[in-house]
Amino acid sequence: MRLRATGPARPTTVWRRYADLDRWASWSPQIRAVHADGRTLVPGLTGTVESVAGLRAAFTVEAVDHLRHRWTWRVRLGPVRLRLHHEVHAHARGSRTTLLVDGPALAAALYAPLAHVALRRLVRP
Repeated sequence: MRLRATGPARPTTVWRRYADLDRWASWSPQIRAVHADGRTLVPGLTGTVESVAGLRAAFTVEAVDHLRHRWTWRVRLGPVRLRLHHEVHAHARGSRTTLLVDGPALAAALYAPLAHVALRRLVRP
């Protein structure tokens, strides 16, 4: 499943919001906190994302390309595993961010509405 959002924020601003784990809760309404062994996206970073409902999903960052504004991570909540690939690109109106969700169709479909809200907030000024 692929999701997209376009907005007026500059690509570098959007990328900083991704790269700084302390900012995730500011643009992703489903996230209360991120608990990790670092505060910046780097390959191999592990931790948990805590939802506003108190659920904790374990994650591992697989790849990060700061120059091309791309990153990939695996997320696990119980038996459900998703692989999420994010990219940020320049766009005539500011930036476009894309998210490719790879995993069970039902889990991806349930996650998509929350993810789409987060992506739209991510590209705000």
